[in-house]
Amino acid sequence: MNSTIDTIPSDSIATLERRVAELERKSRETPDSNAMSMVVFSGELDKLLAAFVIATGAAACGMKVSMFFTFWATAGLKKSGPQVKGKSVVERMFGWMLPGGFGKRKLSKMDMCGVGRQMMAREMEKKNVASLPELIEAAKELEIEVNVCEMSMSLMGIRAEELIDFPGMGYCGVARFVEQSSSSNTTLFI
Repeated sequence: MNSTIDTIPSDSIATLERRVAELERKSRETPDSNAMSMVVFSGELDKLLAAFVIATGAAACGMKVSMFFTFWATAGLKKSGPQVKGKSVVERMFGWMLPGGFGKRKLSKMDMCGVGRQMMAREMEKKNVASLPELIEAAKELEIEVNVCEMSMSLMGIRAEELIDFPGMGYCGVARFVEQSSSSNTTLFI
């Protein structure tokens, strides 16, 4: 009488053994205490500000910071200007409803048709708090890694050429983020 193992092809057993060995190796690894991964989900001004304040603060303290922009945060990285040509009707509607430019980002609370944004900008300037464009420039200088979710871009019809210029900006899926965050000691969701 043959056992079940005798009926499994040898290449499948070898594959299984490699996968078990890889899992065992990974289970012995400790996360990098000097790495931070961040999911940025919201494209609202105050949440983008918070994400970049935390990211630049951590990077200034010597941490390796990786930001993954998905869903509404993807639109938060759009620059001002017209939409690219060749979009479907639905993609153009998304572009119209999610305009580019940091000046068009609304506050999550107390936006009051833009009055809240103006008050916030005035207070930030008066109190010497960095603006979103200034924080993004700092993020560039601190070599923060920025990745944008390809699925969100596709879903909303956002093209790479419509996004801000950021050195080394990557376009990837959730699997890449999960891989990065699995080796980070800190993972945040904003």
